[in-house]
Amino acid sequence: MDRIELEKRVEELNNLLHEYGHAYYVLDKPLVSDALYDQYMQELLEIEAGNPDLIFPDSPSQRVGGEVLTGFGKVLHTFPMLSLSNAFNDEDLREFDRRAQAAAGHDISYICELKIDGLAIAIRYEDGKFVQGSTRGDGRVGEEITMNLKTIQTIPLRLKEPVSIEVRGEAYMPKKAFAKLNAKRDEAGEEPFANPRNAAAGSLRQLDPKIAASRNLAVFVYGIGGDGSAYGQDSQSDALNHLAKLGFETNQERQRCTSIEEVIDYIGKWVEKRADLDYEIDGIVVKVDKFEDQEQLGFTAKSPKWAIAYKFPAEEVTTKLLDIELSVGRTGVVTPTAILEPVHVAGSTVGRASLHNEDLIKEKDIRIGDSVIIRKAGDIIPEVVAPLIEQRTGEELPFDMPTECPVCDSQLIRIEGEVALRCVNPTCPAQMKEAIIHFVSRNAMNIEGIGERVVDQLYEASLVHDVADLYTLTTEQLLNLERMGEKSVSNLLAAIESSKENSLEKMLFGLGIRHVGEKAARILAEEFGTLSALMEANADRLISIHEIGDKVADSITTYFDNEDVLEVLHKLETYGLNMVYKGLEKKGLPTEGPFAGKTVVLTGKLSILSRGEAKEKIEALGGKVSGSVSKKTDIVIAGEDAGSKLAKAEELDIPVWDEAELIEALGEKE
Repeated sequence: MDRIELEKRVEELNNLLHEYGHAYYVLDKPLVSDALYDQYMQELLEIEAGNPDLIFPDSPSQRVGGEVLTGFGKVLHTFPMLSLSNAFNDEDLREFDRRAQAAAGHDISYICELKIDGLAIAIRYEDGKFVQGSTRGDGRVGEEITMNLKTIQTIPLRLKEPVSIEVRGEAYMPKKAFAKLNAKRDEAGEEPFANPRNAAAGSLRQLDPKIAASRNLAVFVYGIGGDGSAYGQDSQSDALNHLAKLGFETNQERQRCTSIEEVIDYIGKWVEKRADLDYEIDGIVVKVDKFEDQEQLGFTAKSPKWAIAYKFPAEEVTTKLLDIELSVGRTGVVTPTAILEPVHVAGSTVGRASLHNEDLIKEKDIRIGDSVIIRKAGDIIPEVVAPLIEQRTGEELPFDMPTECPVCDSQLIRIEGEVALRCVNPTCPAQMKEAIIHFVSRNAMNIEGIGERVVDQLYEASLVHDVADLYTLTTEQLLNLERMGEKSVSNLLAAIESSKENSLEKMLFGLGIRHVGEKAARILAEEFGTLSALMEANADRLISIHEIGDKVADSITTYFDNEDVLEVLHKLETYGLNMVYKGLEKKGLPTEGPFAGKTVVLTGKLSILSRGEAKEKIEALGGKVSGSVSKKTDIVIAGEDAGSKLAKAEELDIPVWDEAELIEALGEKE
């Protein structure tokens, strides 16, 4: 064949193999025999071997896995991948329904989807072609696993339409594939995987894509980055149907429900039927169906208010409670922990379990020496469910919480409205150690080389008493510590010095203010810009910020009213720590211009730019694109068929631009 014929044949083979693969792996309706499919694939591989320039990124041949990677890059998600709040019983669901109905102001419908027990992923397409895949990571930044995801047959490398879109899904390992994998590992004398979820996650985090290709993983796509309205969809139901038309595999066991009681019936059915599936599920995700209602409900700092995950009852096992230990956290809460005879539960061996608080121990009459039932709450955290009272011998010992802190001997108190006992001594060594460990952690100030062991040594040597003391450490002091050589000391001091340049949100999270997680810290840093401006804000000012509620606002004002806190902050400033939000500067974005520092909302259909293109260009000019209109919105860009966002902007007297004004501000010609 000449060159033109080769190119034509490659295109033909690509089209055929994409069509046949989609029919076989996604629709479960084979169009040709395996032999003919293999014949076409072999022909394509032979042509590509002799003509490497004809190997395209979306070629079906790329599913076999390429060269071994040297590491995983980082991917900033276009839209955050938020976690969901949990429900564990019918009343939790009804309470969710009451809140949703009240916020929406009318009856709403839900869509129920099986909660696949796997690894959350994001996949980006440009002009219908797969260009990037990543893990959820911390919700804002994930790891790029593009080559590994390309090996999964149920992920289309080319969509049915040439759209640019980001989708979200769950990668999982079918039960049959999991059984075969563990059988092979057992034969090879390797440790078997604990469960399909761990196997799927481990497979996708291999640097050799051929390993992922051999593991027979699959993916269910469950949503579009953003709310889907940018693609003409009005609801989650419509979005899932649209995704299926584009070539994605969506879970067909979903159901639209017009009441919460219908939702509860649906969940009851799957509690009984979950074992019949060829994949693991650990619950049901319940979402408000209409995107307009979702927008009305909005978000908290951690999760959407329009969705909730019902978690199935956890696996329960029996073991013996040998002792109860007490630990003091960084907020002073004294937590009892059960020391158990090791037992296997939900995929791992457990030797410790939470007892939560004194009231729970008394209420359940849990005693040292009891045979107890344990489970993993949310399939993650081990907890004691109940003692087996009928098995008692009379040698079991009741447990009484102490009245003094087990670390500093200060009097323990119970704050009104709370069940936990607290040590309120601000100089309690346990609290200070935990506070320092949190401050240096990866998602806070990220000071490598300081772990729990080093913090213990620093504290025992009286070198640190609070987080500010980290910045006074010297080479001579550190060299006197056990297992600290010149190189490790040099690296540690360099990491401490480097942390001074962190943006404000890192320090805010590291300070450990109650109820202020990573997202809230970032919102506050973006809003106020400097620590001093945040410290001057009262509760009303804080509550006016989208996603900052009463509890967070009260916690922040209380924190900054503390004289000990102010002293530590003064020391940190004196030692040269940055107290300013560096978001724009870190990204190399302009600090002046029509969008610099402005919050922009896009609504309706744009005719010249896609929603994604507009967002990218606005952010490149220093703007922040938000999904909802609030008092803090600076500009609303309204395209055709703009709905409730436009109405709210007009109600709040927020400037509204049309697409022509957007194009002009971007400095582009129509």
